[in-house]
Amino acid sequence: MSELKKIPEFPNEEEEAQFWSIHDSTKYIDWSQAEKTIFPNLKPTTESISIRLPSPLLARLKELANEKDVPYQSLMKVYLSERVDREVQPTKK
Repeated sequence: MSELKKIPEFPNEEEEAQFWSIHDSTKYIDWSQAEKTIFPNLKPTTESISIRLPSPLLARLKELANEKDVPYQSLMKVYLSERVDREVQPTKK
């Protein structure tokens, strides 16, 4: 393997992201030496949104959530996530 290049110092995260978007990391990092890492306490960033739902739909969601003993907003996130996953998966033939 050829000698690795030195990773430059970056003044900010934006410039670092720009650098890595146009450079091949294998010229800077020996990935054969990488170790698997687990981040058990890492939580995805969330963002608050406002959404208007028909009252009967919201009532039904709350009923379902109550039956499952989970907060209705958590149930909505699960349902949305499952549907988005189905939509973006390639069609299996």
